[in-house]
Amino acid sequence: MTETTDTAPRAPLAGSRRSPRTVRRAGRGATRHPGRRTPQGRSWRHSPLQRITPWLFLAAPLALLITFTYVPVASMVAYSFTDWDGVSPERNLTGADNYVQIFTRPELFRVFFVSGYYLAASVLQIGVALYFATVLSFNLRFRNFFKGVLFFPYLINGVAIGFVFLYFFQDGGTLDSVLSWLGVRTDHAWLGDPTSANVSLAGVSVWRFTGLNFVLFLGAIQSIPGELYEAAELDGAGKWQRFRHIIAPSIKPVLSLSIILAISGSLSVFEIPYIMTGGATGTSTFVIQTVKLAFQFNKTGLASAAAVVLLAIILLITWIQRRLVPDDKVDLV
Repeated sequence: MTETTDTAPRAPLAGSRRSPRTVRRAGRGATRHPGRRTPQGRSWRHSPLQRITPWLFLAAPLALLITFTYVPVASMVAYSFTDWDGVSPERNLTGADNYVQIFTRPELFRVFFVSGYYLAASVLQIGVALYFATVLSFNLRFRNFFKGVLFFPYLINGVAIGFVFLYFFQDGGTLDSVLSWLGVRTDHAWLGDPTSANVSLAGVSVWRFTGLNFVLFLGAIQSIPGELYEAAELDGAGKWQRFRHIIAPSIKPVLSLSIILAISGSLSVFEIPYIMTGGATGTSTFVIQTVKLAFQFNKTGLASAAAVVLLAIILLITWIQRRLVPDDKVDLV
């Protein structure tokens, strides 16, 4: 025979009392019932102070952003419709005449073609950075040394780089000396011809900014889970297949950012050509021309219009690139 146990709840015995701890515990449970409101009223989350607290923290950054970014941009746009010389208190409205001059005067519009050299150099720069980032992201002897060698030029000041390569490309300088050691005799003025000068300056930009793209690509590649590489290796995928199907799709956002930086940087090159040539021999860029218009020829209105055009071009290119290569949406729910 088997014994049966009665599992029904027992009624409290007559005369029994519940302990004070049990009463307090029951009271707390009743207070925390999700369908009831606490007797204390509204919590701190719904107080007016909690709602304005984020804006109090944002007040100082927003004030600085508006004062030093949006107000100067608005002033620049206003100056672009005047003939202001930057000194005189008189500002005569000229309408869209400054913008018409930028696109109709050949000496002002020619600088856009100089940006083509730096744009082509940016493509080479991204390719070189992506190659070394892919190679050095895996186990390799002295890879930390090579990482430092690639990133070091980006840490050097642009003015110092300009003076170093100014002596590098001058007649009888470092480049001519190295070529003479190799048995190559040349009397070519590297910075005296527009084509060779722009190619030389674009090469200096590649040497300097490759480290920035290299670090961006290296961080993106190293964030890829190692299980993907192991699975690809088990499937017999080669190095090119691993790069094409694993690395390239994973670093697409970083590659998109690098393209935007490359295009905007090629349009706004300034310090290296300004220091090495001063914009002479057909090496004047859009920014160098804008600076000369404002501070050398005292045409602040025309220079402001040029700056507005440059800003509009960069924003337009960024918008087109975002439309063609949209960012992947991430569902955080």
